[in-house]
Amino acid sequence: MTENTGARYGGAPGSRGRTTIADVVVEKIAGMAARDVRGVYALGSGFARSMGSMRERMPGAGSGKSATRGVSVEVGEKQAAIDLEIVVGYGVSITDVAGDVRENVISAVERMAGREVVEVNIMVSDVKLPEEEDEGEERQRIQ
Repeated sequence: MTENTGARYGGAPGSRGRTTIADVVVEKIAGMAARDVRGVYALGSGFARSMGSMRERMPGAGSGKSATRGVSVEVGEKQAAIDLEIVVGYGVSITDVAGDVRENVISAVERMAGREVVEVNIMVSDVKLPEEEDEGEERQRIQ
């Protein structure tokens, strides 16, 4: 009687085949991880947020905000590089927020996607001032 071992059939079941992770998966992970950081008001430039807001109001255009807005990635078989564009709230330390975003994004992508993150580049494109209206308030006034 022959024993069925992984060695006879090419190794452990987990090592048979290849797993491919699409760029959009890493973009979503990075976007959600960045949004979780205190001091991050939004991702994307003002223009990108405006266009996304208009797109969300169109029938059949999908629901909710885009998890990938303000995020771009390059994903290889073992590594990933991530670029983020963020808006921070007024009064927070931008360097502290950027450091926290890097830590959170690297941790999430490496844990969930199994890719070594070689860099996280952050561009702070705006500061949300206390007297500025939120996008939601703007929509209510326009309707």
